[in-house]
Amino acid sequence: MIALAAGWEITVERGPSCLVIRLKPGNELETPDDLAETIWQILEQHFVFRVILELDEVRLVDSRLLGQLLKLVRRIQNRGGLLRLCGLSPFNRQVVALNGLDKILPAYGDRHQAIMLSDCRKPR
Repeated sequence: MIALAAGWEITVERGPSCLVIRLKPGNELETPDDLAETIWQILEQHFVFRVILELDEVRLVDSRLLGQLLKLVRRIQNRGGLLRLCGLSPFNRQVVALNGLDKILPAYGDRHQAIMLSDCRKPR
């Protein structure tokens, strides 16, 4: 487990050809400014740029969190990788869609769907 500012925590697991990263917010009103950079460092350490980001514990996807996710997805895509979200509440899925980001940040119901319905299973 990796601790971030404002009490946020990150856990990392290996999935088939990808990393599964779970975000656990502490103070959701303060999205850490270094969230994207911290996750990027994890990806570089594991030499894996295919990521399932579990957000089931995030109650509200706000503009700061969206900004961090966009920063992260750009870096991942520049390395030929992919980022998939899972576990978003219906409200948070709507937030992503209303901001026009549902194509850039595709969301799946759970980890299993994200792995099975994405390119994570394809060898790199």
